[in-house]
Amino acid sequence: MTSYPHQAHFSRTQIPGHCCEAIWELVVQLQTSVHKSVGMAALSSAMRGSVKPKADFNVKEDAMALSKAIKGLGTDEKTLIQVLTHRSSDQRQLICKAYQEATGKMLVKDLKGETSGNFTDLLVALVTPPAVYHCQQVRKALKGVGTENSVLIEIFASTSNKKIKELSDAYSKETQRTLTEDLKKEISGDFASAILILAEGKRDESTNVDAAKAKEDAKILYNAGEKKLGTDESKFIDILCHRSIPQLRQTLVEYNTISGRSLQESIEREMSGSLELLLVAIVKCVQSVPAYLAERLHKSMKGVGTDEGTLNRIMVSRSEIDMLDIRSEFKKLYNYSLHSAIQSDTQGDYEKALINLCGGDDA
Repeated sequence: MTSYPHQAHFSRTQIPGHCCEAIWELVVQLQTSVHKSVGMAALSSAMRGSVKPKADFNVKEDAMALSKAIKGLGTDEKTLIQVLTHRSSDQRQLICKAYQEATGKMLVKDLKGETSGNFTDLLVALVTPPAVYHCQQVRKALKGVGTENSVLIEIFASTSNKKIKELSDAYSKETQRTLTEDLKKEISGDFASAILILAEGKRDESTNVDAAKAKEDAKILYNAGEKKLGTDESKFIDILCHRSIPQLRQTLVEYNTISGRSLQESIEREMSGSLELLLVAIVKCVQSVPAYLAERLHKSMKGVGTDEGTLNRIMVSRSEIDMLDIRSEFKKLYNYSLHSAIQSDTQGDYEKALINLCGGDDA
C-alpha cells in the first residue's frame, strides 16, 4: 500500500465494541478519501506539462520514421517535429537508443548534420537528457567571453534540489570536474557565495512553516538592509538560499508588515549587479516559478531580436513540468498568449516545433 505523509492508521481493535461497526465504517471512508485526495493531488501536479508520454508508444516505429525522414532526398522536417515534440523526454531517450541500434548512428549527430540554425538547437535540446542539457547550458554560460550570469541565475533560482543534484552529477560525468570547482573559477564575490550555496542543492525542503522564525528572519533582513547605512549582503544570502520555499513565503509577508515595502523592492534599493538580480529572481520564484519563467520568456522575445537560448531552454525543460501554468501566468501578465508571442517572433520549422511544445493557445 502507498504510504502517505501524516496519514493516520487505525486498527479495528482500537475501537470500543459497542460502536465498532459504525465508527469503523467511518474510519474506512475517511482513509479512502485521504488516499484519493492525495493521489489526485499527485496526479494533478504531474498533469501541468504540455507534453505527455505517448500512450501507444512504439519505439522502433518512431526510430525508423526518424531514420527515413533524415536519410531521404531532402529532410522531412515535419516528421522530425511530429515525433520529437509529441514524446516525453524518457521516450525520446528510448528513441535515441533504438535509432543507434537500427542505423549504427547517433540521432543527435544526424540531426545536427541534416538541419540548421535555431531549429537544430531546439531538436538537439529535445533529444538530450534533461540533466545533461542543463549541464551543457551551465558550461556554455561559464565558458563564454564573460560569464552569462543571467543563465546561471535562471537555472539555480528556479530549479529544485533534486534537479540540481542531477545537474551536478551530469556535470562531473561530462567534465571530470565538480560543478562547484568550475563555478569558483568563473564567478566571484557575494554573487558566487549565493550561487555556490544553491549549487549544493541543500535548500531546506520542509513543508512546515515556523511563523516565529519567519518574523525573526524578516527582522534580520530589515536590520541588514533598510534599517542600516550600507547592506549586510551575507544575511540576505543566508536566509534566501537556505530556507524552505513555504518558510520564505511567510517571511515575505512578515517583511512587508515590518518594513512597509516588499522584500523585492528593498533588494532593488539596497543592492546592484548580479547579486541583486539573483536575489530578486529567488524572491520571484518563491512567489511563483511559472510567473518568473513567463517573465523570462517575455524578455526573450521582447524588442528587436530573440534570445533563442532562453526560449529553447524554458520551452524544452518545462514542457513536461509546468508549461500550462507558465502559459496562464504569461497571459495574466501581458494580456496576450505565449502561443501568439511565439508566432510573432519565430518562423518556419522552428516556430512549428515551439508551438507544439507550447501545447495550445490561451487567446
